[in-house]
Amino acid sequence: MCGRFVITSPPAALRQIFGYEEQPNFPPRHNIAPTQPIPVILLDREIRHFRLMRWGFMPAWVKDPRNFTLLINARSETVREKPAFKNAIRRRRVLVPADGYYEWQVIDGRKRPFFIHRSDRAPLGFAALAETWMGPNGEEVDTVALLTAAARGDLATLHHRVPVTIRPDDFSLWLDCRSDDADEVMHLLVGPEEGEFAWYEVSTRVNTVANDDEQLLLPITAEMRAAEEAQRKPARKVAPRKVAAAPADDGQGSLF
Repeated sequence: MCGRFVITSPPAALRQIFGYEEQPNFPPRHNIAPTQPIPVILLDREIRHFRLMRWGFMPAWVKDPRNFTLLINARSETVREKPAFKNAIRRRRVLVPADGYYEWQVIDGRKRPFFIHRSDRAPLGFAALAETWMGPNGEEVDTVALLTAAARGDLATLHHRVPVTIRPDDFSLWLDCRSDDADEVMHLLVGPEEGEFAWYEVSTRVNTVANDDEQLLLPITAEMRAAEEAQRKPARKVAPRKVAAAPADDGQGSLF
């Protein structure tokens, strides 16, 4: 699956690759999380456009968002049968630009984050589905979910699911929804080929959504890992000496 991703390419470079008309200027993002607004490319009247949408798909038929599960990913194997996605896969296919994403793997009993990117470091386009949710008071929210597929080859050693990425040569095919049919694009919904992506371990600072800086993309070193482990371990509690009128230790000195 994909729960965090990264956009670091300059806006002008992404505009050239994805071919949208607008000229948005946005800062690099190193830790994009669900519910946040994310860039989305869609096709309208045969012209590609740049839009911001909330990462977290909301079907139009949902009455109360508070009672609906947040859908950040959609499984490609069942997307045509699921009520939430069966219309969007035919009519509202979009792309989400990115430069990589994070995945977690359990090592020695602890989840460790890894940054995953194309081996050639080129930007990529996530296959995604969009929907505009309309509230009872007329409010509208554009929402989006990323499509995932079974991992293949070397990526399967890291996680069994991966976000689907669309090659630039297939952007037009994926975005064109005029036929109101998904038959022609279903073959695109597969995981990357062997060697297409690379990855390395990064700091657990990425676990905190508030952290969004270029240091998150640095490969973790032995010194960094040792510092994180030392911070994670609670300090030994030393019993205070009994002194008259001394306040009780409330344990608030811990970082966690």
